[in-house]
Amino acid sequence: MNFSELFRQSLQLCKFSPDGKYLACAVDYRLVIRHFDTLQVQHVFSCLDAVQYIEWSGDSQFILCGMFKRGMVQVWSLESPDWHCKIDEGSAGLSAVTWSPDGRHILTTADFHLRITVWSLVTKSVSYIRYPKQCAKGIDFSSGGKYMALAERRDCKDHVSIFSCQAWSLVRHFESETEDLAGLEWSPDARVLCVWDSCLTYKVLLYSLDGRCLARYSAYDLALGVKSLAWSPSSQFLALGSFDKKVRLLNHVTWKTVATLSHPELIEGSSAVVYKEVETRIPAAPASAVGKVATASLYASQSKYDVVPCPVKVPTTAPTSNKANPRLGVGLLTFSHDNKYMVTRNDNMPCAVWIWDVRRISLCALLIQANPVKCVCWDPSRSRLALCTSNNKLYMWSPEGSLAVEVPVEGTFLIHNLAWHPDGDAVLLIGKEQMCICFLVPTSDATVANNTSTINNTTSNAAIAGDEAEKQTITFESGMISNTDMIQGNSNGTSGCAEEEGKS
Repeated sequence: MNFSELFRQSLQLCKFSPDGKYLACAVDYRLVIRHFDTLQVQHVFSCLDAVQYIEWSGDSQFILCGMFKRGMVQVWSLESPDWHCKIDEGSAGLSAVTWSPDGRHILTTADFHLRITVWSLVTKSVSYIRYPKQCAKGIDFSSGGKYMALAERRDCKDHVSIFSCQAWSLVRHFESETEDLAGLEWSPDARVLCVWDSCLTYKVLLYSLDGRCLARYSAYDLALGVKSLAWSPSSQFLALGSFDKKVRLLNHVTWKTVATLSHPELIEGSSAVVYKEVETRIPAAPASAVGKVATASLYASQSKYDVVPCPVKVPTTAPTSNKANPRLGVGLLTFSHDNKYMVTRNDNMPCAVWIWDVRRISLCALLIQANPVKCVCWDPSRSRLALCTSNNKLYMWSPEGSLAVEVPVEGTFLIHNLAWHPDGDAVLLIGKEQMCICFLVPTSDATVANNTSTINNTTSNAAIAGDEAEKQTITFESGMISNTDMIQGNSNGTSGCAEEEGKS
């Protein structure tokens, strides 16, 4: 493993481009684009306010920055750095923004979910979608980007609308049987749309593209229901994590339960390998060393995994019964890319990570950490798992074994979040105000050493280049309205228009 130096970032806004060539991170009001191979700064874009959200387009040619406080979105181009776009929602406000699968349309959600606006970067047209419902996952695109499913709330009833992402026309609209729709998600093969109810009611509905209800599933009544949900990459299984600490696997033929996976406090008589993190305590730092960044890492605790024989008792925490959203039930549930493994976490067992063998439908491994697990991510190209626990260590699991690696940086760097490179060659380690990259493949010394470029110097160079070059800008403002189409409605209304300033 090789580790890069630490780089600044804000609000944990760090993302690899889909093609893996670039790494984007927000630093206050600036957007910094680095080349992945060298970590050299390629572009620095200055935004009009502090960046609160970033997202790459599917083809990695554009990147947007959301500034929700100002109700504004700025879009930047990597191929033409002098081109940029500004979208202003005005008095409607901005609560969410996302790319369409084609990377040429942007969907913004107004405050209080009053409407969704579709902005075209090609034709500069604007269209509205009414009645979006505010829920955990109210919008989802099918694989391939052909359809978009949207949860709606009309006349105190839940509805689902399916749109074509090519013409942005309504394909199908039907009423959902849910009492309070909590989310929807397409299957990976885009043949089935899963809709589930709020946690107060255990109800899962499976719909076809034409709106037919294929199946209804409810494990029990009069108790908290679904907390997490995940499709297997092959679309053969639908995994439902519930508040009763169990995961239920449904098959794609009859939509019946093929297995129920529990998370007991005592593991006995199991063939699973149990890895327990053991920390080696280091003597406390002397008074002269307290507060010194250079010596802080010398007194950090060391960790290793021990294989523990069964029976093993899993540490638990008692959930708070007088507060909303209790830490109880399966809150994390994901499949590996090859459909061989599944990882789960029971929220009242925050230090335990359960890894299941999907082929045998049995527990494969159990990781018991010393601290609560904050993030778990599968390698997008291998059967390999990375996790962090808000300390200075990176933990990894594979069928061959587990390991714990301390990040060799000066000072204190606590890992709160993780992100895999699209090729699986590196892991992005994200702290509170800094980030670091862990390279998992051999890297040349020149590449590792050549990663010390600074933001300040690049900012000044970019500013000079921007003054000398001619700029091209597309501006959307809600106050300028003409030539609009209501995607959902009976009248052609007015909407934002596109104004182009200058030409390249």
